[in-house]
Amino acid sequence: MSDNQTLRVMDLEVPEDDDRSARAASLRSRDAVQAGDKDRWLALFTTDAIVADPVGPSVFDESGDGHRGPDARAAFWDAAIAPNRVHMDIYRSHQCANQVANVATVITTLGDRSQAEIDIVAIYTVEESTGLIESMKVYWEFSAMTFRGAAES
Repeated sequence: MSDNQTLRVMDLEVPEDDDRSARAASLRSRDAVQAGDKDRWLALFTTDAIVADPVGPSVFDESGDGHRGPDARAAFWDAAIAPNRVHMDIYRSHQCANQVANVATVITTLGDRSQAEIDIVAIYTVEESTGLIESMKVYWEFSAMTFRGAAES
């Protein structure tokens, strides 16, 4: 993107229950995360779905294989999401077949009220018949994360 383009937050609301699209699943996921609702978030996935956030080895996933299955996804929630307040602004959303790629910024408010901000690309694949998430792959780099102290937030 050239420097003279401005990204604007998209006003994407949580979809109707009968919307089985990947975009709808991604928005339900965002809503559950922002609400801190672990049970609602876990219910969005197929039994053997995989979550890779970020893709590849990280402090959340040393092997880089992702978090597959209900117990692994619950453990990921407990380690990465539960201790913090998370907000996501989506700037672009590209729906193709049973997938969507969202370009977004995630702002995580930590327990001491400091914040971590990171730009991401999140790709969701859904099972078309149910609209449940089969795969959530989030691309971001720790080195690109910015931090603000509690007084700056």
